[in-house]
Amino acid sequence: MLHAMIMAGGAGTRFWPASRKLTPKQLLTLSGDRSMLQATCDRLKGLCPPENLLIVTNKLLVESIAKQLPEIPADSVIGEPAKRDTAPCVGLAAAWVAAKDPDATMVVMPADHVIGPDDVFQDALSHAADLVEKDPTRIVTFGIKPSYPAEAFGYIDSGIELSDARMPTFEVNRFCEKPDVETAKKFVAAGTFFWNAGIFVWKAKTILEALAKFEPQMSKHIETIQNSIGTDQFPHTLEAEFTAIKGTSIDYAVLERYENRLVVEAPFQWDDLGNWTAIPRLKGTDDQGNSVDGEHIGIDTENSIVRTENGHLIVTVGMKDCIVVHTPDATLVANKRDESAIKQVVAELERRDMKGYL
Repeated sequence: MLHAMIMAGGAGTRFWPASRKLTPKQLLTLSGDRSMLQATCDRLKGLCPPENLLIVTNKLLVESIAKQLPEIPADSVIGEPAKRDTAPCVGLAAAWVAAKDPDATMVVMPADHVIGPDDVFQDALSHAADLVEKDPTRIVTFGIKPSYPAEAFGYIDSGIELSDARMPTFEVNRFCEKPDVETAKKFVAAGTFFWNAGIFVWKAKTILEALAKFEPQMSKHIETIQNSIGTDQFPHTLEAEFTAIKGTSIDYAVLERYENRLVVEAPFQWDDLGNWTAIPRLKGTDDQGNSVDGEHIGIDTENSIVRTENGHLIVTVGMKDCIVVHTPDATLVANKRDESAIKQVVAELERRDMKGYL
């Protein structure tokens, strides 16, 4: 059976004021009746049993996540003692999985993506797992055919297509960082580029070997942690060794340097909900272009995003291209064009030591 690691440690500051330190984006219900993390786990049912699921988060969220996912063993929710980017997170997860099953194939995915339909997604994961079983040295990722020149996503430049794959699967020429808009336009026009979905399939031992080759100092810390798994020393060792790691992204640590890489053209729908302006794609809009979640009356209101809780009514008059988010203790009113500045709001709250709103 496949093992899965879900990265659930993000702060989600661009979804403030709904997203807070103890209830970040991945723990919010932005659509339907399940949080983004719960929906991510639901997506794996039947393909990956609960005992093969691992959630890696920050240590402040362990209790909240355990409450949201009671079906997952308590020791399968690991809290990072410090923020060290995605490479140490992946290394920790691979070490944990390899300690249980040395030959395990694992999928790594974020907790805050919207993906569907589930059966198509599972079929794509099965295809990627088959590719890895055929050649255990492979690293497989998923690419989304770009629909516009996005600056917010990394890109994958694809090469030769595999002739024997049952889904469109390509060798990877290179991984590209988030581009400026002109570069993104060139990527889209080229026709060979995919958005990087941030979902990976590989052997746990393969990614550990790659980290040992490319990031030997990090690997030493991970190996020490791995040797303590299942012992009383694990919490202390995790704290000491993980904190000592110099963090970097898995893209830079391994993916950009590794040779045997494949990208599968994703047959499923995918969206990375990076900020409030993604909500209309998730929930749709009314005749005036407004995306509303909660009680709202709009008069002369167009192309706006409104979210409110607990039956609190929001009335907007003469509003256009705005974001209005009401929570019990804070309300955000912003122009959609200034949406990226919401992170500055969080920074300002920190500067003013207004911890109750973070």
